[in-house]
Amino acid sequence: MLSRTLLGSLITISVLLGAGDLRACAETIPVAIGDSVAGALSHARPGDTILVAAGEHVGDLAIVVPHVTLQGEPGAVIRGSGNGTTITVEAADVTLNGLTVTGSGLTLIDKNSGIFLGRDADRAVIEDNRILDNLISVYLDGPHDVTVRHNVIDGLKRLRVAERGPAVSLWNTPGSKILDNDIRNGRDGVFSVTSKHNTVSGNTFRNLRFAVHFMYTNDSEVADNISIGNDAGYVMMYSDRLKLAHNVSDHDRDHGLLFNYANEAMIERNAVRRSDKCLFIYNANKNSFIDNWFEGCEIGVHFTAGSERNVLSGNAFVANRTQVMYVGTKIIDWSVKGRGNYYSDNPAFDLNGDGIADKPYRPNNLMDQVIWRAPSAKLLLNSPAVQVVRWAQTQFPALHPGGVIDTAPLMAPDPSSLPHWSAP
Repeated sequence: MLSRTLLGSLITISVLLGAGDLRACAETIPVAIGDSVAGALSHARPGDTILVAAGEHVGDLAIVVPHVTLQGEPGAVIRGSGNGTTITVEAADVTLNGLTVTGSGLTLIDKNSGIFLGRDADRAVIEDNRILDNLISVYLDGPHDVTVRHNVIDGLKRLRVAERGPAVSLWNTPGSKILDNDIRNGRDGVFSVTSKHNTVSGNTFRNLRFAVHFMYTNDSEVADNISIGNDAGYVMMYSDRLKLAHNVSDHDRDHGLLFNYANEAMIERNAVRRSDKCLFIYNANKNSFIDNWFEGCEIGVHFTAGSERNVLSGNAFVANRTQVMYVGTKIIDWSVKGRGNYYSDNPAFDLNGDGIADKPYRPNNLMDQVIWRAPSAKLLLNSPAVQVVRWAQTQFPALHPGGVIDTAPLMAPDPSSLPHWSAP
């Protein structure tokens, strides 16, 4: 019986020899205007490249042979019939490059897409394409280790947002990566459900409902993306052990970062400005929010619904109308090992020059909580009775009903966390 080491070596050698055989036998099959791309694909063998000439070609294609490349010359367009999917991939190691893909059907339940990757399309590469006016632009339906990179993806603008499909939809596609794409005008930019070990990085998102939307997606990374002018930026729901780093949310209307039943995530050095809520934490637990920048929102962070054991340290809350909104009686300390957060409205002193304010910071008082529970109480804000309550709390902290306290607030934000905004 062969040893495990020897068997592994033989398998590696056979794979390399097989790849060499593919390269040696590979052909380039040109497809001119008027010729059939489907016909060329039906004659393709593993390793072949189908070279599609500039101009418009008939779509509704199926790629069922592995290791095939469908390559477009500049100006090559694959147009679907408007019923079904324009290009379906059902084989491993297929590459689509340099194409304009358009003309999918309009039925969400049938997953009508510009490019549809079935469960056998492992390690497919979708690169440098223009994927335009499709119901769903790219659908990953179960393959492993797919790469979707450097594409321009523009959704079906003639439909209302709620009627469109996601620009890139992921389902049960471990190891797949969505990298450096320009995505706009879908429902969600990247929508991932029931998946793991995915990477969404370097993309730009515009004119969408959510830029990135995770549901039941674990052990994945969202990094270095830019979200501009969407309803929400990064929406993480029912997902565990995520990493969000160096993302920007600029002028997203409702939320920059939203965590709902998302647990054990690391959220560091992200930047949000000019949303209704920079950060919304709703029943999300054991997450770490470190060195993020939240600026110019109606609410810097809304923290609610029993979220427990979250860590916030080194974050900058800059010129938000309400820096922190927390309704509850439990006292929560937002400092870690003597390092809290920066609040632009904290009129603090630092007599010993250690960069930490001399007194703790309480972003909310009793009247804030009264107003959140009974909004009509705003009519009394300037009354003498309210002013007496505010004064009493400053003189007698024991009257405070609980809530967030930062025992080591920073005197200045970390300069290295100052974001480079994407839009004016």
